[in-house]
Amino acid sequence: MTVETQQSQAFYQVLSDRRSVRHYDNTAKMTEAEITEILEIAAKAPSSSNMQPWRFLVVTDEAIKQQLLPISNNQQQVVDAAAVIVVLGDQEMYKNAETIYGSMAEAGLMTKEMSESFAANSQKLYTSIPKERLHEVTVFDAGLVSMQIMQVAKAKGYDTVPMGGYDRDKVRALLNIPERYALNILLPIGKASQAGHPSTRLPINDITFFNKI
Repeated sequence: MTVETQQSQAFYQVLSDRRSVRHYDNTAKMTEAEITEILEIAAKAPSSSNMQPWRFLVVTDEAIKQQLLPISNNQQQVVDAAAVIVVLGDQEMYKNAETIYGSMAEAGLMTKEMSESFAANSQKLYTSIPKERLHEVTVFDAGLVSMQIMQVAKAKGYDTVPMGGYDRDKVRALLNIPERYALNILLPIGKASQAGHPSTRLPINDITFFNKI
């Protein structure tokens, strides 16, 4: 078996084994370095115009996690998991356009002229589209990186569960999150104390269409 085949099999195994885990070992901790490494790998996710609007607010403080519990529908995983990653979408991500494209020019991936043009076009685009559309873009991109976090975490022996059931206004107030950041999901991460339940999926032929519906 080739190295490439082994790597492919390992990748597919991660995809197959990932489950939404709701029961965590509350004695298992994660270091900031471990969490940062997972986020760094996950942040290679694609995004609109490469604006990378995702922002991560990582909650490890036990007192704050206890305060999150009642405003997260009393879902115990927010307390028992090692951390809760609050995935946000920066609706002013275009302000980083010069930095993003400038770094690509410095890396030799585009010319300085191209980077300046791309930055200007991105700023023009995202400041002209309706607020609702900008919100959609940031939330969509934050969703892409969230899936990456879950898969990377699984590959490193950790489990996660994406949570949309929480009071957004109260979480925003508790964590002092400015309005420019759209709340996406809460993502508890840690060591499972119980395996996630397996589930079924609709047959692919029932949900796939080619060319026309």
